[in-house]
Amino acid sequence: MASLPMTPPTMNAITVLGGGLMGLAIAHQLACRGRAVTVLSRRRSEAAGFVAAGMLAPHAEGLSGAMLALGQASLARIPAWVARIEADSGLPCGLRPTGIVVPFTGTAEREAYPTAPFGEPLDRAGLERQVPGIGPAWRAGLLFAQDGQIDNRRRLMRALERACVALGVRFEEGTEVLELLTGDGGRLRGVRLRRAEGGEHTIATGTAVLACGAWSGRLLPSLPVHPVKGQMLSLQGPRASLERVVFGPGTYLVPRQDGLLVVGATSEPEAGFDDGLTPEGQKQLQQGLVALLPEAALWPPMERWWGFRPGTPDGAPLLGPGPIEGVWLATGHHRNGVLLAAITAELIAEAITAAGQTSGASAALLAPFRWDRPQPAAPGGRTPPGARASP
Repeated sequence: MASLPMTPPTMNAITVLGGGLMGLAIAHQLACRGRAVTVLSRRRSEAAGFVAAGMLAPHAEGLSGAMLALGQASLARIPAWVARIEADSGLPCGLRPTGIVVPFTGTAEREAYPTAPFGEPLDRAGLERQVPGIGPAWRAGLLFAQDGQIDNRRRLMRALERACVALGVRFEEGTEVLELLTGDGGRLRGVRLRRAEGGEHTIATGTAVLACGAWSGRLLPSLPVHPVKGQMLSLQGPRASLERVVFGPGTYLVPRQDGLLVVGATSEPEAGFDDGLTPEGQKQLQQGLVALLPEAALWPPMERWWGFRPGTPDGAPLLGPGPIEGVWLATGHHRNGVLLAAITAELIAEAITAAGQTSGASAALLAPFRWDRPQPAAPGGRTPPGARASP
Protein backbone atom coordinates (compact mmCIF):
# COMPACT_ATOMS: atom_id res chain seq x y z
CA MET A 1 0.00 0.00 0.00
CA ALA A 2 1.34 3.40 -0.92
CA SER A 3 1.17 5.95 1.88
CA LEU A 4 1.99 9.55 2.39
CA PRO A 5 5.35 10.21 4.01
CA MET A 6 5.08 10.95 7.70
CA THR A 7 6.49 14.06 9.21
CA PRO A 8 8.22 13.64 12.57
CA PRO A 9 5.72 13.70 15.44
CA THR A 10 5.55 16.83 17.57
CA MET A 11 6.67 15.84 21.04
CA ASN A 12 3.86 17.69 22.82
CA ALA A 13 1.12 16.64 20.38
CA ILE A 14 -1.17 13.81 21.44
CA THR A 15 -3.59 11.80 19.31
CA VAL A 16 -6.76 10.49 20.92
CA LEU A 17 -8.25 7.50 19.13
CA GLY A 18 -11.99 7.60 19.72
CA GLY A 19 -14.39 10.52 20.08
CA GLY A 20 -16.74 9.07 22.68
CA LEU A 21 -17.08 10.16 26.29
CA MET A 22 -13.71 8.77 27.36
CA GLY A 23 -11.87 10.24 24.38
CA LEU A 24 -13.47 13.66 24.82
CA ALA A 25 -12.86 13.71 28.57
CA ILE A 26 -9.18 12.86 28.11
CA ALA A 27 -8.76 15.32 25.23
CA HIS A 28 -10.29 18.07 27.37
CA GLN A 29 -8.05 17.24 30.34
CA LEU A 30 -4.94 17.22 28.15
CA ALA A 31 -5.92 20.53 26.55
CA CYS A 32 -6.42 22.01 30.01
CA ARG A 33 -2.79 21.04 30.66
CA GLY A 34 -1.62 22.91 27.57
CA ARG A 35 -1.15 19.99 25.19
CA ALA A 36 -2.03 20.03 21.49
CA VAL A 37 -4.61 17.29 20.93
CA THR A 38 -6.19 15.71 17.85
CA VAL A 39 -9.22 13.43 18.21
CA LEU A 40 -9.77 10.82 15.50
CA SER A 41 -13.32 9.48 15.45
CA ARG A 42 -15.13 7.23 13.01
CA ARG A 43 -18.64 8.16 14.14
CA ARG A 44 -19.14 9.81 17.51
CA SER A 45 -22.88 9.12 17.51
CA GLU A 46 -22.24 5.38 18.01
CA ALA A 47 -20.14 5.94 21.14
CA ALA A 48 -21.34 4.45 24.41
CA GLY A 49 -21.42 7.94 25.94
CA PHE A 50 -24.39 8.82 23.74
CA VAL A 51 -26.40 5.73 24.69
CA ALA A 52 -25.71 5.23 28.41
CA ALA A 53 -28.17 6.29 31.12
CA GLY A 54 -25.65 8.40 33.02
CA MET A 55 -25.79 6.82 36.48
CA LEU A 56 -23.05 7.83 38.92
CA ALA A 57 -23.42 4.77 41.08
CA PRO A 58 -20.34 3.15 42.64
CA HIS A 59 -22.41 2.20 45.70
CA ALA A 60 -25.71 1.35 44.01
CA GLU A 61 -23.84 -0.86 41.53
CA GLY A 62 -22.43 -2.89 44.42
CA LEU A 63 -18.81 -2.39 43.39
CA SER A 64 -16.03 -3.72 45.59
CA GLY A 65 -12.26 -3.64 45.98
CA ALA A 66 -10.26 -1.61 43.50
CA MET A 67 -13.33 -0.86 41.40
CA LEU A 68 -15.14 0.67 44.37
CA ALA A 69 -12.07 2.76 45.25
CA LEU A 70 -11.80 4.01 41.66
CA GLY A 71 -15.52 4.74 41.48
CA GLN A 72 -15.53 6.62 44.77
CA ALA A 73 -12.50 8.66 43.69
CA SER A 74 -14.26 9.60 40.47
CA LEU A 75 -17.54 10.43 42.21
CA ALA A 76 -15.68 12.85 44.49
CA ARG A 77 -14.13 14.62 41.49
CA ILE A 78 -17.25 14.89 39.33
CA PRO A 79 -18.62 18.22 40.69
CA ALA A 80 -15.35 20.08 39.98
CA TRP A 81 -14.91 18.24 36.68
CA VAL A 82 -18.39 19.23 35.53
CA ALA A 83 -17.88 22.82 36.69
CA ARG A 84 -14.75 23.10 34.52
CA ILE A 85 -16.54 21.63 31.49
CA GLU A 86 -19.47 24.01 31.97
CA ALA A 87 -17.10 26.98 32.33
CA ASP A 88 -15.19 26.07 29.17
CA SER A 89 -18.27 25.27 27.10
CA GLY A 90 -20.92 27.63 28.43
CA LEU A 91 -23.35 24.69 28.45
CA PRO A 92 -24.97 22.77 31.32
CA CYS A 93 -24.02 19.12 31.80
CA GLY A 94 -27.17 17.99 33.61
CA LEU A 95 -25.51 16.81 36.83
CA ARG A 96 -28.11 15.91 39.46
CA PRO A 97 -27.36 14.53 42.97
CA THR A 98 -30.64 12.60 43.03
CA GLY A 99 -29.51 9.67 45.12
CA ILE A 100 -30.19 6.08 44.05
CA VAL A 101 -32.54 3.54 45.60
CA VAL A 102 -31.73 -0.18 45.30
CA PRO A 103 -34.81 -2.32 46.08
CA PHE A 104 -34.73 -5.87 47.43
CA THR A 105 -37.31 -8.59 48.01
CA GLY A 106 -36.27 -8.94 51.66
CA THR A 107 -33.93 -7.73 54.39
CA ALA A 108 -31.53 -10.68 54.10
CA GLU A 109 -30.83 -9.81 50.47
CA ARG A 110 -30.36 -6.16 51.44
CA GLU A 111 -27.89 -6.93 54.22
CA ALA A 112 -25.82 -9.17 51.94
CA TYR A 113 -25.36 -6.44 49.32
CA PRO A 114 -21.63 -5.61 48.92
CA THR A 115 -22.02 -1.88 49.59
CA ALA A 116 -24.78 -2.08 52.23
CA PRO A 117 -22.65 -0.28 54.86
CA PHE A 118 -22.60 2.83 52.62
CA GLY A 119 -26.38 3.07 52.30
CA GLU A 120 -29.39 3.95 54.41
CA PRO A 121 -31.57 0.86 55.00
CA LEU A 122 -35.21 1.15 53.99
CA ASP A 123 -38.22 -0.94 54.95
CA ARG A 124 -41.33 -1.17 52.77
CA ALA A 125 -42.68 2.11 54.10
CA GLY A 126 -39.34 3.80 53.49
CA LEU A 127 -39.26 2.45 49.93
CA GLU A 128 -42.69 3.90 49.26
CA ARG A 129 -41.62 7.30 50.57
CA GLN A 130 -38.54 7.35 48.34
CA VAL A 131 -40.19 5.78 45.26
CA PRO A 132 -43.96 6.39 45.29
CA GLY A 133 -45.71 3.64 43.35
CA ILE A 134 -42.88 1.11 43.58
CA GLY A 135 -43.99 -2.44 42.71
CA PRO A 136 -45.33 -4.75 45.45
CA ALA A 137 -42.51 -7.34 45.20
CA TRP A 138 -40.01 -5.03 46.90
CA ARG A 139 -39.99 -5.20 50.70
CA ALA A 140 -36.67 -3.57 51.59
CA GLY A 141 -34.10 -1.25 50.07
CA LEU A 142 -30.96 0.85 50.34
CA LEU A 143 -30.79 4.57 49.68
CA PHE A 144 -27.40 5.73 48.46
CA ALA A 145 -27.87 9.48 48.77
CA GLN A 146 -24.27 10.11 47.65
CA ASP A 147 -24.86 8.57 44.20
CA GLY A 148 -26.57 10.43 41.38
CA GLN A 149 -26.83 10.93 37.64
CA ILE A 150 -25.80 13.13 34.73
CA ASP A 151 -27.62 13.71 31.46
CA ASN A 152 -24.83 12.38 29.28
CA ARG A 153 -26.94 11.70 26.18
CA ARG A 154 -28.42 15.18 25.78
CA ARG A 155 -26.05 17.45 27.67
CA LEU A 156 -22.67 16.17 28.88
CA MET A 157 -21.44 14.94 25.50
CA ARG A 158 -22.38 18.22 23.79
CA ALA A 159 -20.77 20.27 26.52
CA LEU A 160 -17.55 18.25 26.33
CA GLU A 161 -17.39 18.70 22.57
CA ARG A 162 -17.84 22.45 22.93
CA ALA A 163 -15.27 22.64 25.75
CA CYS A 164 -12.70 20.76 23.67
CA VAL A 165 -13.22 23.06 20.69
CA ALA A 166 -12.90 26.12 22.94
CA LEU A 167 -9.51 24.85 24.14
CA GLY A 168 -8.21 24.21 20.62
CA VAL A 169 -8.69 20.45 20.33
CA ARG A 170 -8.68 19.42 16.68
CA PHE A 171 -11.27 16.90 15.46
CA GLU A 172 -11.20 14.54 12.49
CA GLU A 173 -14.68 13.03 12.28
CA GLY A 174 -15.40 10.21 9.84
CA THR A 175 -11.88 8.87 10.25
CA GLU A 176 -11.34 5.16 10.82
CA VAL A 177 -8.02 4.17 12.38
CA LEU A 178 -6.81 1.02 10.66
CA GLU A 179 -3.44 0.31 12.23
CA LEU A 180 -0.95 1.49 14.82
CA LEU A 181 2.48 1.89 13.26
CA THR A 182 5.67 1.23 15.19
CA GLY A 183 9.29 2.07 14.54
CA ASP A 184 12.63 0.93 15.88
CA GLY A 185 12.29 -0.59 19.31
CA GLY A 186 8.57 -1.10 18.89
CA ARG A 187 7.61 2.45 19.86
CA LEU A 188 4.58 4.12 18.31
CA ARG A 189 5.45 6.31 15.34
CA GLY A 190 2.09 6.90 13.68
CA VAL A 191 -1.30 5.59 12.66
CA ARG A 192 -2.72 4.44 9.36
CA LEU A 193 -6.26 5.62 8.75
CA ARG A 194 -9.05 5.98 6.23
CA ARG A 195 -10.83 9.32 5.95
CA ALA A 196 -14.46 9.85 5.06
CA GLU A 197 -13.63 11.02 1.54
CA GLY A 198 -11.79 7.76 0.88
CA GLY A 199 -8.18 6.76 0.58
CA GLU A 200 -5.73 5.62 3.21
CA HIS A 201 -3.27 7.96 4.88
CA THR A 202 -0.65 7.87 7.58
CA ILE A 203 -0.13 10.50 10.23
CA ALA A 204 2.80 10.77 12.59
CA THR A 205 2.33 10.63 16.32
CA GLY A 206 4.51 9.53 19.17
CA THR A 207 1.80 9.47 21.82
CA ALA A 208 -1.75 8.18 21.44
CA VAL A 209 -4.61 7.35 23.77
CA LEU A 210 -6.68 4.33 22.77
CA ALA A 211 -10.27 5.15 23.76
CA CYS A 212 -12.17 3.23 21.12
CA GLY A 213 -14.54 1.54 23.54
CA ALA A 214 -15.95 -1.77 22.33
CA TRP A 215 -13.88 -1.50 19.13
CA SER A 216 -10.51 -1.28 20.96
CA GLY A 217 -9.64 -4.93 20.30
CA ARG A 218 -9.70 -4.36 16.56
CA LEU A 219 -6.60 -2.17 16.83
CA LEU A 220 -4.89 -4.18 19.56
CA PRO A 221 -6.11 -7.79 19.47
CA SER A 222 -4.12 -8.59 22.61
CA LEU A 223 -6.54 -6.47 24.66
CA PRO A 224 -9.28 -8.49 26.41
CA VAL A 225 -12.11 -6.18 25.26
CA HIS A 226 -15.39 -7.37 23.74
CA PRO A 227 -18.70 -5.67 22.88
CA VAL A 228 -21.66 -6.04 25.25
CA LYS A 229 -24.79 -4.85 23.47
CA GLY A 230 -27.34 -2.94 25.49
CA GLN A 231 -30.87 -1.85 24.53
CA MET A 232 -32.70 1.02 26.20
CA LEU A 233 -35.89 3.06 25.94
CA SER A 234 -37.34 6.26 27.34
CA LEU A 235 -40.82 7.36 28.39
CA GLN A 236 -42.26 10.79 29.09
CA GLY A 237 -43.65 11.02 32.60
CA PRO A 238 -45.03 13.98 34.53
CA ARG A 239 -42.38 16.38 35.79
CA ALA A 240 -41.12 15.38 39.28
CA SER A 241 -43.08 12.10 39.15
CA LEU A 242 -39.91 10.26 40.23
CA GLU A 243 -37.10 11.96 42.13
CA ARG A 244 -34.73 9.07 42.83
CA VAL A 245 -32.93 6.80 40.39
CA VAL A 246 -34.13 3.22 40.93
CA PHE A 247 -31.50 0.51 40.39
CA GLY A 248 -33.34 -2.80 40.18
CA PRO A 249 -32.07 -6.24 39.18
CA GLY A 250 -31.61 -6.21 35.42
CA THR A 251 -33.44 -2.90 34.98
CA TYR A 252 -32.88 0.66 36.16
CA LEU A 253 -34.99 3.81 35.96
CA VAL A 254 -33.27 7.18 35.57
CA PRO A 255 -35.58 10.22 35.79
CA ARG A 256 -34.50 13.44 34.09
CA GLN A 257 -35.50 16.85 35.37
CA ASP A 258 -38.11 17.36 32.62
CA GLY A 259 -39.91 14.09 33.44
CA LEU A 260 -38.21 11.93 30.82
CA LEU A 261 -37.61 8.45 32.24
CA VAL A 262 -34.68 6.44 30.85
CA VAL A 263 -35.14 2.67 31.18
CA GLY A 264 -32.17 0.37 30.75
CA ALA A 265 -30.51 -1.84 29.96
CA THR A 266 -30.13 -5.27 28.49
CA SER A 267 -26.75 -7.00 28.61
CA GLU A 268 -26.08 -9.07 25.48
CA PRO A 269 -22.44 -10.19 25.13
CA GLU A 270 -23.51 -12.88 22.68
CA ALA A 271 -24.82 -10.25 20.22
CA GLY A 272 -21.39 -9.04 19.19
CA PHE A 273 -21.78 -5.94 17.03
CA ASP A 274 -25.26 -6.86 15.77
CA ASP A 275 -27.20 -3.65 15.26
CA GLY A 276 -30.84 -3.08 16.02
CA LEU A 277 -33.55 -3.59 18.59
CA THR A 278 -34.91 -7.05 19.34
CA PRO A 279 -38.34 -8.10 20.64
CA GLU A 280 -36.67 -10.07 23.41
CA GLY A 281 -34.64 -7.10 24.60
CA GLN A 282 -37.56 -4.70 24.53
CA LYS A 283 -39.76 -7.23 26.35
CA GLN A 284 -37.13 -7.55 29.08
CA LEU A 285 -37.08 -3.78 29.58
CA GLN A 286 -40.88 -3.61 29.68
CA GLN A 287 -41.11 -6.39 32.25
CA GLY A 288 -38.48 -4.75 34.42
CA LEU A 289 -40.29 -1.42 34.20
CA VAL A 290 -43.61 -2.98 35.25
CA ALA A 291 -41.98 -4.75 38.20
CA LEU A 292 -40.29 -1.59 39.47
CA LEU A 293 -42.85 1.14 38.75
CA PRO A 294 -46.12 -0.25 37.34
CA GLU A 295 -47.74 3.13 36.65
CA ALA A 296 -44.86 4.14 34.35
CA ALA A 297 -45.84 1.39 31.90
CA LEU A 298 -48.74 3.67 30.90
CA TRP A 299 -46.54 6.67 30.08
CA PRO A 300 -46.02 7.45 26.38
CA PRO A 301 -42.83 6.02 24.84
CA MET A 302 -40.31 8.48 23.40
CA GLU A 303 -37.21 6.69 22.09
CA ARG A 304 -35.72 3.21 21.78
CA TRP A 305 -32.03 2.70 21.06
CA TRP A 306 -29.05 0.42 21.49
CA GLY A 307 -25.29 0.64 21.91
CA PHE A 308 -22.17 -1.37 22.65
CA ARG A 309 -20.36 -1.29 25.99
CA PRO A 310 -16.67 -2.24 26.10
CA GLY A 311 -16.59 -5.31 28.33
CA THR A 312 -13.68 -7.21 29.83
CA PRO A 313 -13.69 -10.70 31.40
CA ASP A 314 -13.41 -9.30 34.95
CA GLY A 315 -15.71 -6.33 34.33
CA ALA A 316 -13.00 -3.73 35.05
CA PRO A 317 -11.36 -1.20 32.70
CA LEU A 318 -7.94 -1.27 31.08
CA LEU A 319 -6.04 1.86 32.12
CA GLY A 320 -2.47 3.06 31.73
CA PRO A 321 0.40 2.07 29.42
CA GLY A 322 -0.52 -0.33 26.63
CA PRO A 323 1.39 -3.12 24.90
CA ILE A 324 3.00 -0.60 22.52
CA GLU A 325 5.28 2.09 23.96
CA GLY A 326 3.63 5.47 23.46
CA VAL A 327 0.09 4.04 23.49
CA TRP A 328 -2.05 4.68 26.58
CA LEU A 329 -5.24 2.78 27.31
CA ALA A 330 -8.60 4.09 28.48
CA THR A 331 -11.09 1.39 27.57
CA GLY A 332 -13.11 -1.53 28.93
CA HIS A 333 -15.26 0.54 31.32
CA HIS A 334 -18.34 -1.62 30.64
CA ARG A 335 -21.28 -0.35 32.76
CA ASN A 336 -19.32 2.39 34.53
CA GLY A 337 -17.97 4.61 31.79
CA VAL A 338 -19.93 7.72 32.75
CA LEU A 339 -19.03 7.31 36.42
CA LEU A 340 -15.33 6.73 35.69
CA ALA A 341 -14.82 9.39 33.00
CA ALA A 342 -13.62 12.05 35.46
CA ILE A 343 -10.99 9.91 37.20
CA THR A 344 -9.90 8.22 33.97
CA ALA A 345 -9.29 11.57 32.28
CA GLU A 346 -7.34 12.85 35.27
CA LEU A 347 -5.19 9.74 35.70
CA ILE A 348 -4.34 9.29 32.02
CA ALA A 349 -3.63 12.98 31.44
CA GLU A 350 -1.43 13.10 34.54
CA ALA A 351 0.46 9.95 33.52
CA ILE A 352 1.12 11.31 30.02
CA THR A 353 2.20 14.79 31.09
CA ALA A 354 3.99 14.03 34.36
CA ALA A 355 7.08 12.53 32.70
CA GLY A 356 7.38 9.73 35.23
CA GLN A 357 6.43 11.90 38.20
CA THR A 358 2.90 10.51 38.72
CA SER A 359 1.78 10.82 42.34
CA GLY A 360 1.72 7.75 44.54
CA ALA A 361 -2.03 8.03 44.97
CA SER A 362 -2.59 8.09 41.21
CA ALA A 363 -0.23 5.16 40.65
CA ALA A 364 -2.10 3.16 43.31
CA LEU A 365 -5.45 3.82 41.61
CA LEU A 366 -4.09 2.78 38.20
CA ALA A 367 -2.13 -0.30 39.24
CA PRO A 368 -5.05 -2.80 39.45
CA PHE A 369 -6.18 -1.96 35.91
CA ARG A 370 -3.12 -2.93 33.85
CA TRP A 371 -4.10 -4.39 30.49
CA ASP A 372 -2.07 -7.56 31.07
CA ARG A 373 -3.45 -8.47 34.50
CA PRO A 374 -4.76 -12.04 34.94
CA GLN A 375 -8.34 -12.40 33.70
CA PRO A 376 -11.03 -15.01 34.42
CA ALA A 377 -11.10 -17.89 31.97
CA ALA A 378 -14.85 -17.46 31.41
CA PRO A 379 -15.95 -15.55 28.30
CA GLY A 380 -17.31 -12.00 28.46
CA GLY A 381 -20.75 -11.22 29.73
CA ARG A 382 -20.25 -12.35 33.30
CA THR A 383 -22.65 -10.99 35.85
CA PRO A 384 -21.37 -7.55 36.89
CA PRO A 385 -20.62 -6.85 40.54
CA GLY A 386 -23.79 -6.26 42.54
CA ALA A 387 -26.11 -7.55 39.82
CA ARG A 388 -29.02 -9.74 40.94
CA ALA A 389 -31.53 -12.00 39.34
CA SER A 390 -34.99 -10.54 38.73
CA PRO A 391 -37.70 -11.65 41.16
